[in-house]
Amino acid sequence: MRESFKRLVEHRYFQPIIIGIIFLNGVIIVAETYSTSQFLAYLDKIILGIFVLEILLKITGLGFKRYFSSGWNWFDFLIVACSLIFLTTPFVSSLRLVRVLRLFRMIPAIPALRKIIDSLIRSMPALTGVLGLTLLIFTIYAIIGTTFFKDVLPYEFFGSFHNSLFTLMQVVTFESWASQVARPVIAEMPWAWIYFITFIIVGALVILNLVVAVILSYLGQEEEESRDERLDQLLKENMELKKDVQEIKQLLLEQYRSNR
Repeated sequence: MRESFKRLVEHRYFQPIIIGIIFLNGVIIVAETYSTSQFLAYLDKIILGIFVLEILLKITGLGFKRYFSSGWNWFDFLIVACSLIFLTTPFVSSLRLVRVLRLFRMIPAIPALRKIIDSLIRSMPALTGVLGLTLLIFTIYAIIGTTFFKDVLPYEFFGSFHNSLFTLMQVVTFESWASQVARPVIAEMPWAWIYFITFIIVGALVILNLVVAVILSYLGQEEEESRDERLDQLLKENMELKKDVQEIKQLLLEQYRSNR
């Protein structure tokens, strides 16, 4: 029975079916934002039952130890477990939040998404350095803005350190930064364009490119490791094949000598 379940969960059509069910779950969640009905709630419970059955099949087929050796399987298990725990909760908002979290199961289900998340997780140590640099730049510019611009704009822009940080977040996202923040300040202090231009170049363009470069480097590193693993496997298979050929050659020589 265990071998049958293993073949089932490793079948090439098993995972695409699960992905389709997750998509259907997302459609139901979106439909519930327009209207609530017992039919949609019934479908949602059926899908939850399918997810529970999927996990049970995987645990039975792959074995308890092998299943929980994967972090992504732990991720799936916790999401489905939370869905079961909050199934009878009286708080509708909590129940809907858990239902939405089920859509995150799309990440481990699709290899391309899983690869991106794995690269993000692996790049976190390097990204902490970029985050530290970002905090330093924001702190310096927030102090400068609070010192020079607190009397130019209303208090909610540069009136305090935390307000200055929030304003810089607005500037770095390019949300109405020119008309609402930069131009009024430059009208009072013409030299202020240096402050805003340098912050945008360093805070937005340089930092963003650093983050992208770090993530792409880890994506490329994973591809290189996967390629190296395939090359090592091919080399191992080639050595085994060469050994088998030598053994066959030796047997043929011995048979030839015995016949003589």
